[in-house]
Amino acid sequence: MTKIKFGTDGWRAIIAEDFTVENVARVAEGTAKWLLKNNKSPKIVLGHDCRFAGALFCETVARVMCTLGVQVELSKVFVSTPMISLGAVKLKKDLGIIITASHNPPSYNGFKLKGSFGGPLQPSLVAEIENLIPDKCSVNYTSIDISTLEANGSLIYVDLETMYCDHVKANFDLDAIKNSGLNLAFDAMYGSGQNVMKRLMPDLTFLHCDYNPSFMGQAPEPIHKNLTEFSNLIKNSGKIDSGLVTDGDADRLGFYDGKGNFVDSHHIILLLIHYLHKYKGLGGKVCVAFSATPKVEKLCKHYGLEIETVKIGFKYIADIMIHEDVLLGGEESGGIAIKGHIPERDGIWMGLTIWEFMAKSGKTLNDLIDEVYAIVGKFSFERNDLHIKEEIKQKVLANCKSGNYSNFGKYKVSHVEDLDGYKYFFENGDWLMIRASGTEPVLRTYAESGTKEAAFDILNDAKATLLN
Repeated sequence: MTKIKFGTDGWRAIIAEDFTVENVARVAEGTAKWLLKNNKSPKIVLGHDCRFAGALFCETVARVMCTLGVQVELSKVFVSTPMISLGAVKLKKDLGIIITASHNPPSYNGFKLKGSFGGPLQPSLVAEIENLIPDKCSVNYTSIDISTLEANGSLIYVDLETMYCDHVKANFDLDAIKNSGLNLAFDAMYGSGQNVMKRLMPDLTFLHCDYNPSFMGQAPEPIHKNLTEFSNLIKNSGKIDSGLVTDGDADRLGFYDGKGNFVDSHHIILLLIHYLHKYKGLGGKVCVAFSATPKVEKLCKHYGLEIETVKIGFKYIADIMIHEDVLLGGEESGGIAIKGHIPERDGIWMGLTIWEFMAKSGKTLNDLIDEVYAIVGKFSFERNDLHIKEEIKQKVLANCKSGNYSNFGKYKVSHVEDLDGYKYFFENGDWLMIRASGTEPVLRTYAESGTKEAAFDILNDAKATLLN
């Protein structure tokens, strides 16, 4: 049997290759052993997203866990990752588990662990669970009847969707959004945010909000190149003011203005800090991943807010959120959490916060972005993933480590930061970041400049230099 390793955010593998019922049962047993070691009468909340065989994998986990003495509260319908995290807090569970591969291609599924505090389980504890995963599951799970587990009380069904909707209604002025005259659109990318949004905001323009485990062959990642249909829908309608997109398990978001232009996460993070602090009077530390724009630091300085930059991976942000007073934690990839909710990425929560900002201010999204630009300056951020051979990837990384890049074409490097990847700052304040994928022969390059064209120019010069 292969050793199962958890990555940045859970264990993910291709369905029917490594992500099998037997391997899921093994992970469930390791997790149960860890729970029983650390709790007298452990209880978990469990669910799955819209991916293929989610219910089957969930029932496998339930059979193993219940047999070993862990009480399981299980969702009968697909749920988002934030619903599981919220459930762990509200139902006072020792752990939340969701079967999901988030934004990965449709051939993948995964297993995410959420702490009792409602965010990603700390890496040190995940490592403990990893070490308890057996080579073969000791439970004869195929012979266990789900109805028997329900009858003896070890398995309880729970309505996490209603719990989440009630929590949203208690924390947002949804009527202000609905009565604002704003025409809004939502693209679920066939993911698990679809039913919640239909319940909360039934009058939206909906796209890809039906059940399709294959995601029409598209990885449900909310980046512009995957969202041209949604962008064109907004552009061609001429009457939609803003669009929200969530990924496969609805913990990450993409956003659009009324002209169908993609609004990246850097701008969303800045807008949220601006709204929460200036308009709502909230304070606290801002915590961002290394790939975030330096404009966040500029805005925090303007407002007198403390800022901390951490390695890439939301687990690092969540760890700070559960121990300190944090206003916002955010990543370049669309995962953002804010004060007043759980220490967890939540695409729907962030989208509703921006729409509430628009509704209560009476301003367009671009008007609000201009307010931020007045403080930090105008900027554009772009990203280019270079699919290259592994040996070329390693050569580039070795060059980065050795300090061999003093310029990228016409762009001269003034200084470098290397917390997690390599961030090259140029003399005019623009920057380029290089970071390798840990799992694929991919080199991710990011650039920021005053305009989109200038950011792409940096990426093009970088590509020419790196692949020379």
